[in-house]
Amino acid sequence: MADGSGSGSAVRDSGSRAPTPGTAGPASLSTQAREAVLQRVVDRRYAQGTRLVEREVAEELSMSRVPVREALRALVAEGLLELLPHSGVRVRRLEYTDVEHLYEVWEPLAVQASRLAARAVATGDTDSLAGLEATLRQAEAAAASDEGTREVAAHTAFHEGVVAMAGNPLLARTMEQLSWQLRLLFGMREEPAHMRAQHAEMYRHISAGDVEAAAASTLLHVRDSRAVALRSLFGDA
Repeated sequence: MADGSGSGSAVRDSGSRAPTPGTAGPASLSTQAREAVLQRVVDRRYAQGTRLVEREVAEELSMSRVPVREALRALVAEGLLELLPHSGVRVRRLEYTDVEHLYEVWEPLAVQASRLAARAVATGDTDSLAGLEATLRQAEAAAASDEGTREVAAHTAFHEGVVAMAGNPLLARTMEQLSWQLRLLFGMREEPAHMRAQHAEMYRHISAGDVEAAAASTLLHVRDSRAVALRSLFGDA
């Protein structure tokens, strides 16, 4: 990949598999291409500023150029890629204001998700707690093994699990629009140990059905996450 770094792996390396010809329609192929490119952006095989050429991406993913073209166009529309005049697209560089805007939107949604998840537990819905607790163990195991990508995946899964427990389809759809931006950001910043401790504190309050304590601990976590992100990416104190 021109101007890229370490982009020579196939789709199967990111957990996706190139479809067998004739087994999927154009929509599903473009979706698979989109997810494969997204995963490469998140795990930084396609670093910020990397130029992506349609033909080269198609070869790497073992796909035709049509679904790849559709995937790249979709990612440009979503703001993760940007057009280059007469020369394809590149991975968009996160600016300071991008991070601030993301946290301004995520903060109230994350707080409300924890509030609703705790309320669901308080009314007897505890089925999802085991899965949520499992993400905490996965993050700890990944950190102990110094597997940063797996730790990011576990942290993302924790937040997605809280949203799922909230039981609000509109909230879930809204959060889904932010999920890849958050994964990208989590993968780029430092991941200090106290962030894992904050997730554990959020879990403790959610599992106890303590609505306001869950909301308060989430607010603290998101604001601390914002400070960590800005310090990691831009050197803010």
